[in-house]
Amino acid sequence: MYVARVYVTLKPTVNDPQGLTIRGALHSLGFADVESVRAGKYLEVSLAAKSRGQAEKQLTEMCRKLLANPVIEDYRFELEELVST
Repeated sequence: MYVARVYVTLKPTVNDPQGLTIRGALHSLGFADVESVRAGKYLEVSLAAKSRGQAEKQLTEMCRKLLANPVIEDYRFELEELVST
């Protein structure tokens, strides 16, 4: 069993209105030192894959097909094998 932590972020060249709104709100709360904010998505996916390679292949396909929009978003994931006790 594997658990993946998937991080999806806007590409650096894509405007991030949500990040700008968050930055403005932080400034209004007195956090004037905040220069920029980029918003994204975090997902956890559990997989019953037979091998690490198979899990990585499946995750890459999931990200390309559904979890991230490859036109405007980048993704990365961390994969951890859960050891049963």
